[in-house]
Amino acid sequence: MVSNIHPPPPFHIVDCALVTSVTGRSVQNLRELRDALLDVEISSMYNHFWGGLLRPHFDDPEFHNDFAIWARRGLHDRVLAERLAAVDPAEYSELEEMRDDLVDICEDRLAEVDMVPWAPRDQQFHFQSATVVVFNTGRVVASPGQLADALPRFSRGSVFYHFVDARRRNDDRCDDLSRWLADFGSDHLDLVARLGAVDPLQGSLHDLKRRVTEVVGAVAVGGGR
Repeated sequence: MVSNIHPPPPFHIVDCALVTSVTGRSVQNLRELRDALLDVEISSMYNHFWGGLLRPHFDDPEFHNDFAIWARRGLHDRVLAERLAAVDPAEYSELEEMRDDLVDICEDRLAEVDMVPWAPRDQQFHFQSATVVVFNTGRVVASPGQLADALPRFSRGSVFYHFVDARRRNDDRCDDLSRWLADFGSDHLDLVARLGAVDPLQGSLHDLKRRVTEVVGAVAVGGGR
């Protein structure tokens, strides 16, 4: 008996790059950081939270965003750095909501310390904005059964776009691959759940690709419907 139900379309693999530009805005102390966060453009906040993943060198394995790294290295305030590092941008439906929490963290810290933390003049924080530029690779994954072979060939930009940026871009906060797999039905819900549990902020993009590949490899994936 021939099924009239058509399988979902292939998964199209794209690549991306983050194009950054200076905003001309710099801060040297915690109070200035708090004030800047009140109205700095959203693309700048995106860049300073996610952009580090696409840089050639992973800046700091302990603190996963530029604000936390600067609080530790520039202001030498470990308490503030740990609080800023605990902010997960993937948990916010809008980055404007994250802005409010960042301002609250700065204000709370300002209320706790006797002296406003300052950075040396040559260690000011320079805000940069960013734009995600997307490229079509021309490569597709036709069925879930092809995933294990396809993932090792994902570039860093592809990993970033489909597993990091997707959680901000998609209304359901889900990565692109999980959304595609979900369209194949209940056979792949376990894999979707496991992929959803992968934290994109833990480690580099290379680490993220390795963990995603391991998850896919650990789950028996059939060839689709």
